[in-house]
Amino acid sequence: MRGKIVLSAILLTSAVARPQSQAAANAQAPDAQTVRYKATIDTVKYVYGVAPPVAKLKPGNILEANSLDCFGNVLQKPGDSFSLVKGDNPLTGPFYIEGAEPGDTLVVHILDLQVDSNQGVGTFSSGFGAANATHYTPVLETKPLPEKMWFYPIDRDKNTATFQALDSNFKVSFPLHPFLGCIGVCPANGEARSSIVPAEFGGNMDAQEVSAGNTLYLPVNVTGALLYFGDGHAAMGDGEVAGSAVEVPMRERLKIDVIKGKRIEWPRFENGTQIMAAGIYRPVDDATRIAVTELVHWIHSDYSLSELDAYELFSKVGKLHLTEMVDPNYVVIAAIDKKYLPPKK
Repeated sequence: MRGKIVLSAILLTSAVARPQSQAAANAQAPDAQTVRYKATIDTVKYVYGVAPPVAKLKPGNILEANSLDCFGNVLQKPGDSFSLVKGDNPLTGPFYIEGAEPGDTLVVHILDLQVDSNQGVGTFSSGFGAANATHYTPVLETKPLPEKMWFYPIDRDKNTATFQALDSNFKVSFPLHPFLGCIGVCPANGEARSSIVPAEFGGNMDAQEVSAGNTLYLPVNVTGALLYFGDGHAAMGDGEVAGSAVEVPMRERLKIDVIKGKRIEWPRFENGTQIMAAGIYRPVDDATRIAVTELVHWIHSDYSLSELDAYELFSKVGKLHLTEMVDPNYVVIAAIDKKYLPPKK
């Protein structure tokens, strides 16, 4: 993720439109089990909101698609200028999910994510990052950091990326952990939100939990849900403190389902061993409160513990993970191992 922390909500009143291109129509063959879609710089979006869907899916369908990196794939070599970037975090989508209505939960099974490049890029720039002065934490005297970029060769056989220092003769390799920095649905209340923002609808969560083998749950706010994703990461440290991960284009394979009549308030994750809830707000202590409270509600509703018992148990065996603290909202994930919970209802 990269972006500028100057944002506002945009009110939209238009209704959800139908796909208008023949390519989109072809992607919606009746009863298709797999829907394929190819995103380009000319079809990406830069907000989560009501927009003509690029394809339609039925619950149970598998979506095979691609996404561009957070710079639109334009930064390829030393000397490339940030002026080449058309917008931050270009999004693939939206995808219309048949049968999804407000009050339902959208289920995204992340089957596979593949880095779609032989290198990644990392950057930082003035006014962006955990250790920089920002719009929210201004200071009178500071020198802005210069815009800089690092390129990370990717070794698929070794499953590593390599950091090369710019100011010294040092390099080190580290494992890949591909995940989507951005994934979300259309917000509620007629809003459109920048692709830089994480919030109740998901969005730019920069959560390592959006990785293969995990399931993501999102609240449905409009008919069809309108699913977007992008901002592929090959690897990232906790907090994304300098403002970017190893940014890469990605190829995604997702299975889509809908839970009818069940409303959640914040994004949730699940795999074979854990349940996890996202808290998204600023400051970070409020993000943490949201994450813990949402997980306690989940344990109470699905695992038969009272809320106070769930709260006490989480305090002893739960885990907290800061995914990012550079966006307009910060993101914290609260997790608990299923082995500590009663059988699910």
